[in-house]
Amino acid sequence: MASTSVSVGENHGVHGTAGTGQLIRVILADTQAIFRAGLRKIFALEDDIRVVGQAETLPQTQSAVTKFSADILIFESALAANPVEAVTELLRQAPQLKIVVVTPTSDEQLTLDLFRRGAHGILSREVEPEVLVDCLRKVAAGEPWLENQAIHWVMEAFRGHNLRPSGARPKVQLTPKETLIVSCVTQGMKNKEIAVRVGTTEQVVKNYLRKVYDKLGVADRLELALYCLSHHVVDGVKPPPVPTAAPAMDNALSAAASGSSGAAPSSVPAAVSSSAPHNSAPHNSAPPHTVPPGKLS
Repeated sequence: MASTSVSVGENHGVHGTAGTGQLIRVILADTQAIFRAGLRKIFALEDDIRVVGQAETLPQTQSAVTKFSADILIFESALAANPVEAVTELLRQAPQLKIVVVTPTSDEQLTLDLFRRGAHGILSREVEPEVLVDCLRKVAAGEPWLENQAIHWVMEAFRGHNLRPSGARPKVQLTPKETLIVSCVTQGMKNKEIAVRVGTTEQVVKNYLRKVYDKLGVADRLELALYCLSHHVVDGVKPPPVPTAAPAMDNALSAAASGSSGAAPSSVPAAVSSSAPHNSAPHNSAPPHTVPPGKLS
């Protein structure tokens, strides 16, 4: 099949102030040309939505998010063998981008994993055009968007992990280090990646998280992420970038050069000792779903 590399969209209609009151720039990333064409026709009827780029493979998508200035990426989960990890990487490449993931069908585990990793909207391929347009406007305005069934799954997951007595939680103040670690958790990072980002060890990250759980009255990572989203705990806080060289490696090289032996261990809060919460395994997506008659085509 002939493949066109990252391309510029053709929606050049009048750009008014409908919906969010601002132009919503969209990148379409989907394996099926007919689906992309259908979306372009739908968005051409909207004054406030413009397609600025397209892609039909994961490498093209990664190129598009850095090449084009966009607000939202519509990302087909079938573009990647592991869509959860792909979303994490795309958000690392373009932190300002909001990602709406299109899945072949409604899938509970995939929905929860994508939501944990920072997807801003999740919907199935059978979505009605007007619902998709509403989704884009709400996501552009900063609101998460889930279908009714997905909301039910997220709430059930929340309730299933919420084993503590209900009631108003007191306001707490997180330390700068705790805030950085929590911001990484809300982006779906695992303890090992968080440790690299903040320059510490996995065990120290585990201990910090246990302290945060006690402070906020939550039980695990999912409940922590939901709490932070609803209480705006880490709004505006960006996870630290991946360092060019790990501090531990620099120390080891310095020690070797000076002929010294031994390593300075990281300090661990004595009052905190617990294992890390369980991380959900990524879910592989199903093969691309054929566009149903009358749906976005």
